[in-house]
Amino acid sequence: MRDICKIEEFSIPKDVKIKVKSRIVTVEGVRGTLTKNLRHIDLEIQVMKDKIRLVVWHGTRKHVACLRTVKAHIDNMIIGVTKGFEYKMRYVYAHFPINVHITDDKKEVEIRNFLGEKVIRKVKMLDGVNIEISKDLKDELILTGNDLENVSQSAANIQQSTTVKNKDIRKFLDGVYVSERGKVVKDV
Repeated sequence: MRDICKIEEFSIPKDVKIKVKSRIVTVEGVRGTLTKNLRHIDLEIQVMKDKIRLVVWHGTRKHVACLRTVKAHIDNMIIGVTKGFEYKMRYVYAHFPINVHITDDKKEVEIRNFLGEKVIRKVKMLDGVNIEISKDLKDELILTGNDLENVSQSAANIQQSTTVKNKDIRKFLDGVYVSERGKVVKDV
């Protein structure tokens, strides 16, 4: 059954500016600007003074479900430009210590001595992702950025590069894993 009109509304924080032109959403905040192309989803995005309205006309169940998805994407963009996203990753090893080296331009991570192998694994960071080795904890990487998708995908690429092949994964638990997710600017 089709709904004639389904509406989802949410408010915009005061320190954020949102522009929409032909379903390309641009969000500006304290930490920078993010842009997302939502042209593949058939819905209306209306920007009022202090809120956004998402409208679907004559939508099926799956089409109406896109409303909450678009709302979540815009919410993540708002959080990104106000607070930012931070992923912490820990190296786990039983015998051979994993060595991680960040290139000088901070665009690539090199993982050496994984399970004693001579292969150097290189993982490129996506746009807008900053990476550093933690000064507080031993064997920890910190990934930060404004775009949640880029930060989480970069963390996933690092984790997947250290997947154990041709061995019992219950026994060989070595790798680089996400230990903590959060925001750069902590809530008070």
